[in-house]
Amino acid sequence: MLAFAVNKYSKLLWKIAASVLINAASAQDVEECVADVFIYLWQYPEKYDPDKAKLSSWLSVIARSKAVDRYRQIIRKREISMEEIVVESLGYAEITAGDEMEERYSREKLRFCIEGLDDKEKELVIRRYYYEQKPAEIAVALDMPKKQVENRLYYVRQKLKKMMEKREGDRP
Repeated sequence: MLAFAVNKYSKLLWKIAASVLINAASAQDVEECVADVFIYLWQYPEKYDPDKAKLSSWLSVIARSKAVDRYRQIIRKREISMEEIVVESLGYAEITAGDEMEERYSREKLRFCIEGLDDKEKELVIRRYYYEQKPAEIAVALDMPKKQVENRLYYVRQKLKKMMEKREGDRP
């Protein structure tokens, strides 16, 4: 049964795992996720009940679950801060490594500006630049049209730029 499942469902499970891990993981991570599904089938064949679901459906659910778990592990391991990502996206990445005071000031200024956003705007920034969710994913999570998410992200970036420029005069 395992050899049959591997031959028949590998491509399907690869597509499911890759769709979850697309921007967070390597091809090797996707491959390991699919292998974990088949290992699960090998270890717990009794958990599959053909009366409740087709094998492809059951394996698909397991693949999605394993991929989501791996995605969460990868995100937790990332050490890139939201400020670094947003600073780069706003065009303030020209801070040199040797100028730590300047960098620290820019980060604090950005953090202050982000705190000045309303809750919906903050959530958009966090989802997009910290969790690296695509606008389509954000749209589903916030029950908004994708185009509206894209437009609001654009306006939030513009607002942050203006706030950063306004605070430029507040230098110590």
